[in-house]
Amino acid sequence: MLRTPALLTLICLTAACAGAPGEYPKLVPLDSLLSNEPLTPSPAPALETRADALRARADALRRVDVVDETDLGAQ
Repeated sequence: MLRTPALLTLICLTAACAGAPGEYPKLVPLDSLLSNEPLTPSPAPALETRADALRARADALRRVDVVDETDLGAQ
C-alpha cells in the first residue's frame, strides 16, 4: 500500500525535473568552439566598463568613515 504513493511521488518529481521541451542549447560544431578566432562582438568593452564601475564603487566604500557613537559625546 505504501509503495504506490511513493512510486507516484517519485514519478511526479522526475517529471518536474525534466523542464519544458525545446529549451535545449543550440548545437554548434566543436571546431568553432575550439578555434582561436576572437568573439564577435567582443565582450571586452562591456567587461572593462563593468570593472571600472565596480572599482569606483569599492573606492567610494573605502572612503566612508565610520563614527563610533561613544566618540560623539566627547566631541
